[in-house]
Amino acid sequence: MFATESKKFTLSTVTDWMKDNGVFQNLDVSVTAGTTGIGIDVASRVHENVQLRAGYEYMPRFKKSIYFPVEVGGQPAVAYDDQGNRVETTFDRLSKMLHDLTGFTVEDEVEMVGKPTVNNFKFLVDVFPFKNKHWHVTGGFYWGPSQFAYAENSTTAMTSLLAVSMYNQIYEKCVADEPIISIEGDGTPQNPGMNVFLTEAYRQRIVDYGRMGFHVGDKKDTGEPYIMEADENDGMVKVRAKSNSFKPYLGFGYGGKLMKSRDDWQVSFDAGMMFWGGTPSLITHDGTNLTKDVENISGKVGDWVDFLGGIKVYPVLQVRFTKTIF
Repeated sequence: MFATESKKFTLSTVTDWMKDNGVFQNLDVSVTAGTTGIGIDVASRVHENVQLRAGYEYMPRFKKSIYFPVEVGGQPAVAYDDQGNRVETTFDRLSKMLHDLTGFTVEDEVEMVGKPTVNNFKFLVDVFPFKNKHWHVTGGFYWGPSQFAYAENSTTAMTSLLAVSMYNQIYEKCVADEPIISIEGDGTPQNPGMNVFLTEAYRQRIVDYGRMGFHVGDKKDTGEPYIMEADENDGMVKVRAKSNSFKPYLGFGYGGKLMKSRDDWQVSFDAGMMFWGGTPSLITHDGTNLTKDVENISGKVGDWVDFLGGIKVYPVLQVRFTKTIF
């Protein structure tokens, strides 16, 4: 029989091996800025030509306004004749009626305020294929919340949305031939209760006008108009932009000394692609996906939907300032 000598591995053995092979024997700290936001990361080499990099990035919360036009019964709120003169529309007549009823002025469009909500953890591997160590190829992933942007109506649009919701409530009661107001009584002659109905002519006029909402586009499956209305629970109009939470990354970069006299300060530039799962989703508060369920979206809203729907991968351009700690 042959006796074999077992080798005992200790923490000292591991650290000695790491020192001999240059694994985690340096630490670089970087500040980054680019299309994925601003952030910080740390890096350390695990091989002469390979380093691991981990960090976090956050997009500053700037705001951008877009506008949804109001429509009544499929007709635009604003119309002009052949000479370019403004003509009265159904919306104009209803706007006056709602002002008399509620005291609120209904605008012919509703402002939506959008803002990015991007924030991601990242884990990357940089490979330096050339001797001068200036060029690097990078692979890895970003991970963060699936929602990367959010839009909701502005506070100034709340009065218009409230008035629109009140009108649609009246419209539904007219279609069902129900009383506009019902006051319950206790069954006594002194308090019998009361139901208030519109006259038949006025009720029919409301029915003919149709519902009031925001004609965003047409439904892809049926071709019918998609009319967005405010949420029944909070009276708000909201859109959330979503992608995959896990986003693989592939890119390349070039770096060098930030100052000729200092080896411990470097600057590098990276370019690559974040694969966020194909066409992102733009989901309204009623569950409609604007990029997948709706077509023929016009105006600035359509421009934004077309722009986001056309970005299958997210472009990453970034500058990184690095300080070598040891």
